Amino acid sequence: MALTKNRAVLDWIDQMAAMTQPDQIIWIDGTEAQLEDLRAQACATGEIEKLNEEKLPGCYLHRTAVNDVARVEDRTFICCRKQEDAGPTNNWMNPQEMYAKLKKLYTGAMKGRTMYVIPYSMGVVGSPFAKYGIELTDSIYVVLNMAIMTRVGQAVADVIGDDFVKGLHAKADIDPENRYIVHFPEDNTIMSVNSGYGGNVLLGKKCFALRIASCLGRDEGWMAEHMLILGVENPQGEVRYLAAAFPSACGKTNLAMLIPPEHYRKKGWKVWCVGDDIAWLRVGPDGRLWAMNPEYGFFGVAPGTNEKSNPNALHTTQKGTIFTNVVHNLDDNTVWWEGLDKNPPEHAVDWKGNPWNGKTSTEKGAHPNSRFTAPAKNCPCISPEFENPAGVPISAIVFGGRRAKTAPLVYQSRDWDHGVFVGSIMASETTAAATGAVGVVRRDPMAMLPFCGYHMADYWQHWLDMGKTLGDKAPKIFNVNWFRTDDEGHFIWPGFGDNLRVLEWILKRCFNETDAVETAIGYEPNAEDIDLEDSGVDLDTLKGLLGVDTALWKDEVAGIHTFYQKFGDKLPAKLADELAALEGRLN
Repeated sequence: MALTKNRAVLDWIDQMAAMTQPDQIIWIDGTEAQLEDLRAQACATGEIEKLNEEKLPGCYLHRTAVNDVARVEDRTFICCRKQEDAGPTNNWMNPQEMYAKLKKLYTGAMKGRTMYVIPYSMGVVGSPFAKYGIELTDSIYVVLNMAIMTRVGQAVADVIGDDFVKGLHAKADIDPENRYIVHFPEDNTIMSVNSGYGGNVLLGKKCFALRIASCLGRDEGWMAEHMLILGVENPQGEVRYLAAAFPSACGKTNLAMLIPPEHYRKKGWKVWCVGDDIAWLRVGPDGRLWAMNPEYGFFGVAPGTNEKSNPNALHTTQKGTIFTNVVHNLDDNTVWWEGLDKNPPEHAVDWKGNPWNGKTSTEKGAHPNSRFTAPAKNCPCISPEFENPAGVPISAIVFGGRRAKTAPLVYQSRDWDHGVFVGSIMASETTAAATGAVGVVRRDPMAMLPFCGYHMADYWQHWLDMGKTLGDKAPKIFNVNWFRTDDEGHFIWPGFGDNLRVLEWILKRCFNETDAVETAIGYEPNAEDIDLEDSGVDLDTLKGLLGVDTALWKDEVAGIHTFYQKFGDKLPAKLADELAALEGRLN
């Protein structure tokens, strides 16, 4: 039974069904009864396995195909009419050519299967921020994940208009040679085929919330960003919000769910998580920048998540969660992954489905990119404003990367335009986790390199334009680096909860409550203005962490010149000016 009479929706579904030829079509109404029925079906076929109801109520385990374990950037395309609009950082193909290629792969791909129709909302239904989509899929795993990650069902079908985002996903043969994740921004369409893994098939996630939404934001005057949203409550009970962008492996989820150090907690400091991954930002009626998390759940990396590194994330996964590609502990029907604790199970099944003994095996039990999909409302520090349709007002925007020596612990941009420059040159040095050489500088502007749905230089121009719209109400922009190392390669700053010490200074700067020192790269704190009590860091060490090495920054400038050359004459003149000004200050 269709949940809507909207002709545009029904006609499109008819076309997709005629092409993929499913045996039946089922609309997802979002009721617990329907979802429970689907869980039972998926357990019966072995698609998912039910875990220990006492220890992990409502939790399930799923394994993907061994060739299908991560986002596939080389198979991800932006198909707009002009290649120039996709820019040098995206894969492009002519839309008509790509549609023809995909049609061959989709034809008959759902024969013998059910097509599920998922009406879903990015954001609180009815919010000024909200955007609606429909994902068609032949995977119950996708349905169950989308029901955690987004708001799904009848309430969405009731408000969906003709401008919905169309998403078609078919598992087909899970063939890596014919795997495609394709975005048609001019048609508001996403097509995914031959994958069953999260980021490639949960089309509300990076596909809609960033790649398509970044294009909508450009056209409609708002921003879709790869950012966490965090509220910091001070002892006076005042909550101030910031949005922060970090490339992968830079502690984004840990920061989103930060637990204040003990002496901060005793004084009454609290931290509230509004979102851990994506922020949609728009100018509010008051002229300030407001942010909303368009998602309804967390799709987090399991390995390394534990009681010490991120207790809030761990507690979030204790009910109603789907675990993907982790270890199945057969002794008590629970899950395990590397970095969870020091007790790997002896009687277990690894992520590939093979018998595994954690005490003797040299192979990892969980895939390094194994995941949990958990309801945000489970999070112990979820913000009371999480469901606020108006979002939250943003005082600070924070960029960060992983640099051993170059970037100081924290610095503030000189103004909005300089802040856009700081975001555009964001970088991380490769760690052992990434393939290839260690210590290579990888630029990831605004942490959006794989996710921007159009030309990166036009995206920077959109940021500059947003600054003009916001004027003196624009948030202040900062850069942080928790990853400075000593000569032996050990991290100098303790990180985790202690990062609140830096956030406190950042937010004070936004409200003109503390001073700063001008340097060649921006404004830095006076070392005395960072609270170091019980941090294990002394004042001299902090002064070192705030040091700006002119020689290293001159090398950095050379690297930025090389990076900017990629963008040719599309590079906004303002960014070229900022680079020249930095060079001048360093000399």
